[in-house]
Amino acid sequence: MAGSENQKFKLLYLYRILMEETDEEHVLTTPQLIEKLAAKGIKAERKSIYADLAALRDEFGVDIIDVGRGGHYVGSRTFEFPEVRLLADSVLSSRFITERKTVELVEKLKTLASEHQAKQLTGRMFVADRVKSMNSSVYYSVDTIASAIDAGCKVSFKYYGYDAKKEKQYHHGGEAVAVSPYDLVWDNEYYYLVAYDGADQKIKHYRIDRMEWIRVLDGEKREGADAYKKANVRSYSKRMFSMFSGEQQSVTLRFADHLANVIIDRFGKDVILAPDGEGYSRVSVTVFISPQFYGWLFGLGPDIEVLAPKMVRDAYAQKLAEVLGAYGRQEKPL
Repeated sequence: MAGSENQKFKLLYLYRILMEETDEEHVLTTPQLIEKLAAKGIKAERKSIYADLAALRDEFGVDIIDVGRGGHYVGSRTFEFPEVRLLADSVLSSRFITERKTVELVEKLKTLASEHQAKQLTGRMFVADRVKSMNSSVYYSVDTIASAIDAGCKVSFKYYGYDAKKEKQYHHGGEAVAVSPYDLVWDNEYYYLVAYDGADQKIKHYRIDRMEWIRVLDGEKREGADAYKKANVRSYSKRMFSMFSGEQQSVTLRFADHLANVIIDRFGKDVILAPDGEGYSRVSVTVFISPQFYGWLFGLGPDIEVLAPKMVRDAYAQKLAEVLGAYGRQEKPL
């Protein structure tokens, strides 16, 4: 009885077999297809297989490639395997997705490829040693925030960090804050909410994996549209360093030409690089002045210099002096 019932779904079973078991390097012949259908209680003949393959190709747009001698495989798919692998790698490297959700997502991505290709993704599932989010609700928090953005409503949430004892420390005395959400930004392997804080009357950002009890405030419409437009979120992450805010300043940097790639990667190809002596160039960019900005400069060593404004140059020099001073103190016993 089961075999006769399955017969009605012959075309669907054939489609599943082709999608799951074939790719450019793995083909199935007509006899093999007949055999696999027979294992499911479905009768098929060579002529009917050809007719079904034509139907899948012509009526449903499945890219079935015939390689001669009765061999067939699915060619192009909605996602090509390099694209599936790229998506899987993005999920694996993402800090805001927990280990458990990472495994679940990659398992789902594997269904977009053949079972042979999927094995290559299984071999990449080494997430145990990576720093991943401890907040299992992040995945759904993003969806909640996106819904609020689409509806033009405010959101409320509790925001926290960790102390030296690895215990949560809530901001604002543990009270929920309400902000007007405008954008979701991916930066430095974390997801951030960019929102307008009506109390402080400025644009702020929040790490989504540090947010709890997120609620859409249906009755409260967003505010701060002018401030958001002025912030120019498209270039927001270029001006931020590790998404740490500070006073926004236009700074002029002089750097060795071998750092041109670093400057372009950081600020984009639209920046103007002007020659400034043999082997050196200068650039003027707008950034948020923060300890992370100074840390970025320090990482590039003596081949980059802050020329202006003087207050930023002096502040950076002071930071360098403080670091050097820390290493000049008497050694403390371990």
